[in-house]
Amino acid sequence: MSDHVRDLASVREATDRLLTAVGTLDNAAVAESSRLPGWTRGHVLAHLARNADALANVLAGRPMYPSAEARDADIERDAPRGLREQLEDLRTSAAGFEARAGLPADWARTVELRNGVKDSASRIPFRRWVEVDLHHVDLGIGYDLEDLPAEFVEREIDFLAERFAGHPDMPSTGLKSDGGLVWTTGGGAGTAPVGVAGPAPELLGWLSGRRDGSGLTVEGGRLPVVPPL
Repeated sequence: MSDHVRDLASVREATDRLLTAVGTLDNAAVAESSRLPGWTRGHVLAHLARNADALANVLAGRPMYPSAEARDADIERDAPRGLREQLEDLRTSAAGFEARAGLPADWARTVELRNGVKDSASRIPFRRWVEVDLHHVDLGIGYDLEDLPAEFVEREIDFLAERFAGHPDMPSTGLKSDGGLVWTTGGGAGTAPVGVAGPAPELLGWLSGRRDGSGLTVEGGRLPVVPPL
């Protein structure tokens, strides 16, 4: 199977995990704070539903969102809903994304996301997988970075290391997981290279802004400040 087909299967598996876990909540739990500052669990669930719609738009050649303001307004509108409505929206939007992704298409074409970001259409399924699994962690309902599939963790570290490569505010940084995987990122800031090592989930948590890096070891200087995503 091609990468995008495998990734679509992984999206389905991640979505099933999410729906099963969210289904154990109640209305009060949905209204409680998530791990994301300023967002309830309802905000996270609303974002996930609207993101499925948005990535279906991308695959259809439409703008991802009408505007940044419309994106934010939709999340605020949908966040206060109860569990039943949230679950139904998650299922429906996920099915819509899967249906769009299942249509015959040129997966080598370039598509445009938010803020003018461009990528290969073949990477959109992985981007959806990232949204589903990382935001499942953000819900704070018993699914953590250590529970993520190993392939996912490695590929998302690849993605973030590539994203921050050459960033002027981050020194050249070598990353090494306890499993022996190695990445390089950063490259600016005019300082000596720094080495950062630890378990892959800790590296991912630090790079994605979900952990403070206290579970990592640093050589050659201080732990770099990761630029905002």
